[in-house]
Amino acid sequence: MDHLHPLSGVIPPLVTPLLNADTLDEAGFGRLIEHVLAGGVHGVFVLGTTGEGPGLSRDVRYAVVSEACRRVAKRVPVLVGISDSSFTESIRLAEHAAACGADAVVLAPPYYFPAGQPELLEYVRHLAPRLPLPLFLYNMPAMTKIDISVDTLLRAAELENIIGFKDSSGNMIRFHEYLDAFRDRADFSLLMGPEELMGEAVFFGGHGGIAGGANLCPELFVSLYEAARRHEAELLLQLQRKVFQLRRLYFCGQYTSSTIKGIKCALSQLGICGDFMAEPFHAFREPERLRIRQLLDEMNWPGREA
Repeated sequence: MDHLHPLSGVIPPLVTPLLNADTLDEAGFGRLIEHVLAGGVHGVFVLGTTGEGPGLSRDVRYAVVSEACRRVAKRVPVLVGISDSSFTESIRLAEHAAACGADAVVLAPPYYFPAGQPELLEYVRHLAPRLPLPLFLYNMPAMTKIDISVDTLLRAAELENIIGFKDSSGNMIRFHEYLDAFRDRADFSLLMGPEELMGEAVFFGGHGGIAGGANLCPELFVSLYEAARRHEAELLLQLQRKVFQLRRLYFCGQYTSSTIKGIKCALSQLGICGDFMAEPFHAFREPERLRIRQLLDEMNWPGREA
């Protein structure tokens, strides 16, 4: 798995196209995968936050993994989110991912029961050796209520099976602390979650980003990654402005789920996949859909359907 040591570049956290609450839209999922691969991304990540992973049924999650691996067909690495409040279910999903040909799994701390740093480390030490694939840890304190400390990550990274880390805390100071702590670990991937921070993260030594906006415009984020990696500051600033322009799609509505809704709504406007959301959420209503259409027009988005 040399392509995972370290994994670098833009890895979109794919949305999960749905026909209804318990049925994957396989055709839409296929179009989405081809769309991001055509944009030059370096991998794909399924069943993350943007993919509504925790809100999907077991059947849909397993179908997502099977379809992603089949359609990607080893063109880029496939990462699979296995975060679950059940230790056993995380292992079973990882085993399914391995059987389908996925390349790695991604794990956020188990939610609901709050864990301290020592308990989290113990949990990871128990789980990682039982997984059939390499593991990326995922810091998402807004959802899991636990923020993975630098010391905890360093200790976890001593395990042979743990090869990288996605930080979605939005704390850039902390990310610099991770970078400093791992400066001698060239084989360990440090990936940024919030797309608005990916350019800065890569510029200062991060390996890439898991950017939700890359579902929509993968080329933009690949160009941003390349500019940051080459330290082309002027180009980086130009592309960063486009990333912030894209953010307007995510705030069309007063919902905590607006980011995912905005991405799915825009994808539906582009004719890539539908915008059905897993409960307890729903797709944007017509006023927000109209605003998304207006924003896509303002951005001169190619391929938007009338």
